[in-house]
Amino acid sequence: MAAEDLPSEFDVVILGTGLAESVVAAAFSRVGQRVLHVDRRSYYAANWASFTFNGLLTWIQENQEGSHPEEAQDWSSLVEEGEELIRLSNSDSTSISNVQVFTYTSEEDEEEEEAPNTTEEETGGAEGDAVKEASETESADSKEEETEEKQEETAEGGGGGEEEQAPSTEGEEPEADQPAPSAAQSQSEPAKKKKISYTKLVKEGRRFNIDLVSKLMYSRGSLVDLLIKSNVSRYAEFKNVTRILTYRNGQVEQVPCSRADVFASRQLSVVEKRKLMRFLTSCVEETEEQRAYNGRPYLEFLRDQQLGDNLQHFLLHSIAMVTEDTPTEEGLASTRNFLRCLGRYGNTPFLFPVYGLGEIPQCFCRMCAVFGGIYCLRHSVTCLLVDKESNRCKAVIDSRGQRITCSHFVMEDSYVGVDRKKVDTPTRFLSRAVLITDSSVLPSDSDQQVSLVTVPPIAAGRPAVRMVELCSSSMTCMPGTYLVHLTCQSVGSAHEDLSPVVNSMFRTPESPDQETRPSVLWCLYFNMADSSGLEVQGHDLPSNVYVCSGPDAALGHDHAVKQAEFIFQKILPEEDFCPPAPNPEDIIYDGDNPSPTATEGEAEEGEGETKEEKEVQEQEEVQEEQSLHPEE
Repeated sequence: MAAEDLPSEFDVVILGTGLAESVVAAAFSRVGQRVLHVDRRSYYAANWASFTFNGLLTWIQENQEGSHPEEAQDWSSLVEEGEELIRLSNSDSTSISNVQVFTYTSEEDEEEEEAPNTTEEETGGAEGDAVKEASETESADSKEEETEEKQEETAEGGGGGEEEQAPSTEGEEPEADQPAPSAAQSQSEPAKKKKISYTKLVKEGRRFNIDLVSKLMYSRGSLVDLLIKSNVSRYAEFKNVTRILTYRNGQVEQVPCSRADVFASRQLSVVEKRKLMRFLTSCVEETEEQRAYNGRPYLEFLRDQQLGDNLQHFLLHSIAMVTEDTPTEEGLASTRNFLRCLGRYGNTPFLFPVYGLGEIPQCFCRMCAVFGGIYCLRHSVTCLLVDKESNRCKAVIDSRGQRITCSHFVMEDSYVGVDRKKVDTPTRFLSRAVLITDSSVLPSDSDQQVSLVTVPPIAAGRPAVRMVELCSSSMTCMPGTYLVHLTCQSVGSAHEDLSPVVNSMFRTPESPDQETRPSVLWCLYFNMADSSGLEVQGHDLPSNVYVCSGPDAALGHDHAVKQAEFIFQKILPEEDFCPPAPNPEDIIYDGDNPSPTATEGEAEEGEGETKEEKEVQEQEEVQEEQSLHPEE
């Protein structure tokens, strides 16, 4: 909607389109509230966004150049008697820092050489040239349009969307196999393998959907439950995470996590398999023995269970995904959550949305729009108008000087000035790396694996690293490549934290001896602020203003969903949070005439039809959990 067409009165105005803000918008719109949802960016999802390769290059350039805050306008003429004007921050430059880009592949197509290509660090003018070339192919705006088109195709496909997707994925497999043969083939016949060039990556940029934040969806987590309950799942498709891997003693190994995996594993002896199954069974219910270890390290508890080094490593780093000094009660809770999510949609507890995580906020935005929410990108709110007597926000002033009345205001944390934030702990940061590689870290019979890799600290004082490797069937990268996300809590810059892991697990110019490892074609490092410690309320802001934080360090999405539900319940405590959408045939539109009175025979026939409809509805409810049907 054009800014000039905006109504002047809403129940809720929401600033920012991150996950929490988008869920809040959908929840309010669903129960009949008038919602205005705006974002100063040209794309949805804020720091939860997904970009094409070309769109990501534009994003990189913008962050390297830094944002230029607009000059503050004088809106004093819009302030009425008894009101106070509060200006919002118009820059989010502090959320992303230390952006570094490296290109390890050649500019043009060439036969693969035995020695790797020289490193080219793209900073300053070099990055500007790359972005200039990329922008000729596609801008960030065109990516947004393409993503929406894909969503519409998915929504129209309904339940058969994934079945329709499977043939196209199978059709791409031969193409994906060709540029990524086994290590033995690449050594004996190097001339047959063409190395993918940077020009090729830019040309095929639309095939990439690269997430700024790397997370997975627990199959019984709060986000999946919300997607099913609200029926927002119909707007997206999902894939199983097919395997869980770990990096140990310089090798990548598969972690047996399901019963079938345990008994099929060649890494464990028969005795170890029995011990592992016995331990996992005992973890389901809390016991007195377990409570006796409360406050003591989880690793100590595992050792006392007479579990060997193999099993301790798998349980600590890949199943519980905690550190050695994590308290036992937290380690056991994480283990139980892992086990609880197993088997719902596959042999691991995790799902990943096709086309990337940036699809999820957009799905909730779509639900909001369906129920009357109004959206405006490249548009912002610059000021709040506060009633001095009640300390409540009465209205907002947008970036074009329009006064918009609202009852409640929700905003992304980057719009809150530092002088008004109340932060109990210093802001933490996440270290992120995004790699485009030419093969998998653990080749298998199928080249369409989606893998979670856990990497314990490689040295004292170093952070544990979480890695997600995505194949082309996830629609996040072009055939013949893999998209790899690395995430950890920041100790230094992202490059300092993650490059040692990259150099040990992949082939780069810094580790040319890694002949059997996947080659890194392109690499991005950056730090992202983790504002999850920020409170929803309690800042130097009006009482009806709520703040949503950005992505946190956790693997799941619980923090954002809980935050959205908390805000909704504070404003509308009597309403249901994201209730299911009605069936289209049940909606009665204004002006519809009720059906004429039926005869007795027709009435009986109608009752019969109603019973049949009820039976169908009951069957649909039984199958409701299958609405999130991931591709195998």
